[in-house]
This record gives sequence, structure tokens and C-alpha cells, in this order.
Amino acid sequence: MANVNVYSDGFNLYYGALKNSPFKWLDLAALCHRMLPGDAIQLIYYFTAILSARPGDPSLPTRQQVYLRALHTIPNLTIVYGHFLTHPCRMVLTGTNPAKKVWVDKTEEKGSDVNIATYLLRDAFRARFEVGVLLTNDSDLLEPVRVVRRDIGLPIGILNPHQHHSKVLVSEASFMKRIRQSDVAACQFAPTLTDGKGQFRKPSTW
Repeated sequence: MANVNVYSDGFNLYYGALKNSPFKWLDLAALCHRMLPGDAIQLIYYFTAILSARPGDPSLPTRQQVYLRALHTIPNLTIVYGHFLTHPCRMVLTGTNPAKKVWVDKTEEKGSDVNIATYLLRDAFRARFEVGVLLTNDSDLLEPVRVVRRDIGLPIGILNPHQHHSKVLVSEASFMKRIRQSDVAACQFAPTLTDGKGQFRKPSTW
């Protein structure tokens, strides 16, 4: 049995395994235990950013807040926030020939990759785990994976929520497991949860 810390990229998880499924009410602790049977899950970090309402989906921030509230019921889970940055830029309009450029508002998540790498390296240097596990398929995290495994000498595993593995992460990770639809289906919160503020429910549209 190894003492494990899990570093979860919230948006990579969402777009890889949850977006087009009915299983968005995911109990992240249950998923970690399912994917890492026999290991002791010490800490789970969930990296995300606060969403704003979008045209046609004004309740998006409310659903996210309810889900974050559900995650807060997991005793050993910490949420770490990045942020979104929106800026105007010119991009090519799809299907135009000759290419036509239009102005669009481009929104990008900022901070999560850096936060994941920072927390992973900090905990590795301080020997806060025996095995580190990243829940992501983001190849941008290759270098911290390489540093922890090669320079610090600790194993790093990947739980991949996408259909295909990142080739560069496969080349450096100590192990890699794919999170399948059956895994997220088996790891849902109860429809009604209770915290210090009282009872709350899974969003009705989920």
C-alpha cells in the first residue's frame, strides 16, 4: 500500500469524461479509490476556475457552485483556483475562401497548469507522498512529471479521462490508466448531500 496524493485538473476531467455524459455529479474521492485500489489516498487537489454565465446558459455558475459545494464534503480534498482571462483577437472564420478574419472574444483558463505543477513539485520535494498521481491528459505537464520521477526519484502515475493517452506522458509516467465511462458512472455522489449549511441536491439538469 502506497501513500498517494492526487492532483486533478478539473477542466481536463470535465471535457474528457463528463461533458457529454449524465455523470457530472462525480464523487472524486470514490473515483480515486476505484482507480487506485489498495492505495491510501492522503490528499486530493482539485484545480479549477470560477465560471461566468454564458449566452444561453445563465445557470452555469450556479451548477458549478453546487458541484464545488459537493466536493467540499470530501474531507481530504482541497480546491485550488485559477482564473479566466477574456481578450479580443482576430481569428479566421471557418469555411471562408479566401480566409476571412473576424474579431472574437477569446476566453482562456489561466493558472491551473502552473498551480498543478507547483503543488506537485512542492509536495514531492517535501516527501509528502510515496506516489504522486495526476488526473489529466495534458502534455503541458510533462516537465514536472519528468522532474519528479527522474530528479526526485518518486513514481508518478496518470489517470487519463480522455479516450487516447498523451504519447509524451506515456513516455515519462510510471503508469497510466484510462478513466472509462463505467468508472465515472460507478462513482456518483448521492442525489442529496448535507454539509454545515444544510441539505442540497444534484442540479436538476444533470
